[in-house]
Amino acid sequence: MKALIQRVSRGSVTVDSEIVGRIGYGFVVLLGVRAGDTLESAKQLAAKTAALRVFCDDARKMNLSLIDIDGQALVISQFTLYADTRKGNRPSFVRAAEPALAEKLYDEFVKRLGDSLGPEKVATGKFRAMMEVEIVNDGPVTVELTTDSK
Repeated sequence: MKALIQRVSRGSVTVDSEIVGRIGYGFVVLLGVRAGDTLESAKQLAAKTAALRVFCDDARKMNLSLIDIDGQALVISQFTLYADTRKGNRPSFVRAAEPALAEKLYDEFVKRLGDSLGPEKVATGKFRAMMEVEIVNDGPVTVELTTDSK
């Protein structure tokens, strides 16, 4: 699994002209699921996301986590994180998980992140929907976390 995490002052996601998820200060997490990922992958990545220390402490050092700042998270499914662009100009998505597995692991990631932050602190998009995502990046700070082996 792969999470592209952006520290944000706010974020929202709209589906069919309706806002389905909105957060204040915290993370927008673009989450990709790879073929072969497991429930353990989702559990590990959610724990690492909640504990990622990229928020500033009083000394202005990135030393605080989403848990420490009582922040929020907006999680968006993003199969295109597993695009293979090594050949030609059209990406291949063969490394991305099939939708049934991807949705199961996406839901598990969201649940586990909610266990760490409080379920009311985690908003989502709509799986397999065309979404408009508004991200107001803070910093900017963008970090990739992955459970993929080298």
